[in-house]
Amino acid sequence: MLEKKSIEYEKAVLIGVINRAQNEEKVNEYLDELEFLTYTAGGEVAKRFVQRVEIPNPKTLIGSGKMKEVEDFVEENEIGSVIFDDELSPGQQRNIEKQLRCKILDRTSLILDIFAQRAKTSYSRTQVELAQYEYLLPRLTGLWTHLERQKGGIGMRGPGETEIETDRRIVRDRISLLKKKLSKIDRQMETQRGNRGALVRVALVGYTNVGKSTLMNVISKSNVFAENKLFATLDTTVRKVVIGNLPFLLSDTVGFIRKLPTQLVESFKSTLDEVREADLLLHVVDISHPNFEEHIESVNKILAEIDSADKKTIMVFNKIDRYKHETIDDDDLVTERTTKHFTIGDWKSTWMQRMGENALFISALNKENLDEFRKQVYNVVRDIHVTRFPYNNFLYPEHLDQY
Repeated sequence: MLEKKSIEYEKAVLIGVINRAQNEEKVNEYLDELEFLTYTAGGEVAKRFVQRVEIPNPKTLIGSGKMKEVEDFVEENEIGSVIFDDELSPGQQRNIEKQLRCKILDRTSLILDIFAQRAKTSYSRTQVELAQYEYLLPRLTGLWTHLERQKGGIGMRGPGETEIETDRRIVRDRISLLKKKLSKIDRQMETQRGNRGALVRVALVGYTNVGKSTLMNVISKSNVFAENKLFATLDTTVRKVVIGNLPFLLSDTVGFIRKLPTQLVESFKSTLDEVREADLLLHVVDISHPNFEEHIESVNKILAEIDSADKKTIMVFNKIDRYKHETIDDDDLVTERTTKHFTIGDWKSTWMQRMGENALFISALNKENLDEFRKQVYNVVRDIHVTRFPYNNFLYPEHLDQY
């Protein structure tokens, strides 16, 4: 009988800094997310280091004392990677690497590495490769020392592993070639989108790991890959969906995240064209996450960057089955009531109330409140369709129960 192979995770250390822009609570939240990113990339976090840094050290970001503490821990525990939550300059990365003598990554390079793992199609692989080369270009000088010593693992997927002899000129040529290749594919995809006809287009958007692909599978009865890891979906999936007697196109797009690398936003522009050309956005939110409001802000910021902030939007608050809140005893006169004590009913009476029927509360996994969801999506899609085809003799049922 064959023994099951146990998955070997690479040991990693996380480093965050407290400054004027982010307090200790915020840094811990960011490190929670960074730990999930590390796990998604195939790593296991051995320890976190946090330091208050009013003025970043230009050489190593954190102070020399903290660096020595990290160095001792790395040596004693055979750590493979040290991952910083903040972006490092090429000089800082080289200096830290020289002192710690292991792989040094920042949040950007970690996300790029995950994208390299997740890219399945030729198109998404080309997009990721372009983003990786643009990130590597200013870092070529100090790159090769750890490449000669370390093969594979977190942060080592992609062009750097096979192109050790690459110099700046070759990398620039490769970037130029990849841009031309993407431009050609973009034109093909634009033609494909044009050939879909005048069907109403609906796009699922949201923070990564909020359940977009699960929702896509439920409403389109398709089998889109869904997993409890960040960036489970990279390639845009488009399905024709019919609610009642009304057909429309539904697309599942790549999830957003705070501090999303600019290289990725740029190289994934065509993937995000599905969002740009959508008539309706379904903004999916994980309401069970304690900081879901910040996730909404992050998504809205990226939507603004791709000129899609003013689109008709339905807010879909997912994972109501996992929502938890803290309770306060009636005789507790000390504890101040904050949003962490809110029930879903309390949330509905906040700013969400202004959205009216365009704020929905569901569980895609448990299929809770999906009838209400389908009815509202149907109503909005129907209004768009009627506006587009005012003389179309389409049958619009008043109720969807029969469907």
